[in-house]
Amino acid sequence: MKLKNIYILPVIILLITIVTSCKKGELTTFTNVKIPTSSPIAPGDISGFVKGTLLTGKTYTVTGDVTVKRGDTLSAQPGAIVIVRNNAQFTIQGVLNLQGSQDKPIFFNSDTNKPGTWGGFQALTAQAIIIKWAHIDNTGGPDASGGTRRTLVVSAPIVVDIEDSWFTNGQDDLMGLFGGCKVTILRNTISSSGSTDGEGISLKTGSTGVIAYNVIFSQAGSGVKLETSAIVPFPQTEADVYNNTVVSVGWRRGSAEPGRGISVGVNAIGHIYNNIYVNDYHGVEIFQDGDVAHTTYGNNLFYATVDTYTDLVDPTIKINLRDNFYPASGVGKPQPNDLISKKIGDLDPLFVKFDGTVAAPNGFPNTNDFHLKIGSPALGSGVLGFDNKNPGLGNNDLGAYTSDGNGNKH
Repeated sequence: MKLKNIYILPVIILLITIVTSCKKGELTTFTNVKIPTSSPIAPGDISGFVKGTLLTGKTYTVTGDVTVKRGDTLSAQPGAIVIVRNNAQFTIQGVLNLQGSQDKPIFFNSDTNKPGTWGGFQALTAQAIIIKWAHIDNTGGPDASGGTRRTLVVSAPIVVDIEDSWFTNGQDDLMGLFGGCKVTILRNTISSSGSTDGEGISLKTGSTGVIAYNVIFSQAGSGVKLETSAIVPFPQTEADVYNNTVVSVGWRRGSAEPGRGISVGVNAIGHIYNNIYVNDYHGVEIFQDGDVAHTTYGNNLFYATVDTYTDLVDPTIKINLRDNFYPASGVGKPQPNDLISKKIGDLDPLFVKFDGTVAAPNGFPNTNDFHLKIGSPALGSGVLGFDNKNPGLGNNDLGAYTSDGNGNKH
């Protein structure tokens, strides 16, 4: 297929060695990372092999599958708009570099604006993924076998940096980050994704990094899942998961495989602090097969707006939400510095606006505002420096929206 692209220039060789996180503001710093330069792409229809830069204020229509070859880069400037038709997907073998801004985010959506109507970013062998200030909506359309696709999937030891973006109405895992990725996932909003399955953020097979200040609402499966590999236990998956707000997740799979706010299993290590969990099927679950000895957690707030709720798959089952803050199926236990609600109204985090949703379908509109009102018990209840290997992480407050301005910007 023909690409409407002009002035294609040679790309610079990509060098990626390490990724670190600043200790103030959790901003990402890349060492020895050179993103290849690329040339402007003329607005209009695109498909096939693509490289270059999607331009500010221009609209692009994807008419068929797009591939970014190894050594090539697809970049997008603030305010670029991409409309995807025909259930197409982006296959990223090189670099995806989406750099929007707060006042001019980038938009990726299908032409129908309906859940599950395009294929997302299939980046199993990518060289780097950078997504900042971008709206990625309605992904997860069926693959050739009829199965749903992840919004973003990576399986390579590369830098993955996802910040300040919105992801809505996907049909499977929102982010499947495997194969030793070095991840920085900060201040994003993940909403109403997973049809009947799918995690918000899934790290496996040795991926490591930071997951902080994210809002995850109405995910079918777990908000954050950490696992290594049952066959190859090393290198281990390990992540600092802190100051996230995880609301109404885990219901669409039912009691046979309930979703968790955050789960740690299969030899993975988690450091889980300062998060807020509200109306989740399960709160924090540390499985026996996780690396329990090295997993740490505390200073988390658990709340439910109702005492019980009916399982969506088997209506004969009534779920006691408070019994599942630390479910009996796991080995995690309440910590002395946790804030654990005993009844409705007790330790209410006092969101600015919350409609009380417990379970909702895929694509459910998120009209909530999870900022904290003055007087919230989450303010001033956080902890700093919880990870000895990464001192300085954390916050004095709980949840994604913090009073110091370092939290979620949405």
